[in-house]
Amino acid sequence: MHDRSCQTLLTYTPTPIQEIHDPLFDQAGVRVLVKREDLNHPYVSGNKWWKLKYNLEEAKRPGYKTLLTFGGAYSNHIFSTAAAAHELGFESIGIIRGEETLPLNPTLSFAKSCGMKLKYISREAYRQKTNPAFIEKLCHEFGDFYLIPEGGTNALAVKGVEEFAQTLGDGFDYLCCAVGTGGTLTGLVKGTPADKTILGLSVLKGGDFLNGEVERMLEKKTENWGIQTDYHFGGYGKTTEALLKFIKDQSIKNNLPLDSVYTGKLVAGVYDLIQVGYFGRGATILAVHSGGLQIK
Repeated sequence: MHDRSCQTLLTYTPTPIQEIHDPLFDQAGVRVLVKREDLNHPYVSGNKWWKLKYNLEEAKRPGYKTLLTFGGAYSNHIFSTAAAAHELGFESIGIIRGEETLPLNPTLSFAKSCGMKLKYISREAYRQKTNPAFIEKLCHEFGDFYLIPEGGTNALAVKGVEEFAQTLGDGFDYLCCAVGTGGTLTGLVKGTPADKTILGLSVLKGGDFLNGEVERMLEKKTENWGIQTDYHFGGYGKTTEALLKFIKDQSIKNNLPLDSVYTGKLVAGVYDLIQVGYFGRGATILAVHSGGLQIK
């Protein structure tokens, strides 16, 4: 496990595009590239860097001292927000879904080591996380804070991901990403030329509702994107032996580290779509590695 001292600056390290190989790709006549955004920062990695960028600027501008956000016990967003807050001098509060379990898991232990106050609430109460009356109660309890939504997804997050998309150039036909809340996919659609196809792979069971979320955030009808909902491997945070074997194989064969919540499902889904001929011969597919490894 990597050093968890949280003593780095919130800077951005330029990341490579890695080509991965498999006989399947040769048979199908496609190329598969991976944008290694997991390497952009040791703690605030992947899409979390871009989703937090403008939220952190907005919090700093009027002088907020505290960030408050929401997440589950293994949340990448909780992990990254705690690290970013520590490095930029904010206090931070994490509203955690479910009961406290001791000893703390590595995610929450890290968040606490960064100074994040953890408040555990029931799953029923957690569903009120966007309710103004519930937010007002949190204000009474904790004082003034800058609110970052669950997963970091809001208009400022979309703006950050849109900026990232504009750095990708045009050396691909399909741009693929894992989808949890829809913010990253929305930003990619906004920042990518209309002649490219952007494909999200839902990590949630029953992820069809995400189409509506993305349409709402896009604010205008856009035709060059879609969401695949068959690659959740049992649902959010769930996995299978086949997925875990796939992740291990990618680490060995392509030196590509993946996690079982987001990026493993993304790349496994891309493989399956290639196998069924979804992309067509001659296509170049760029998959966004959105970080989330937590362990280096």
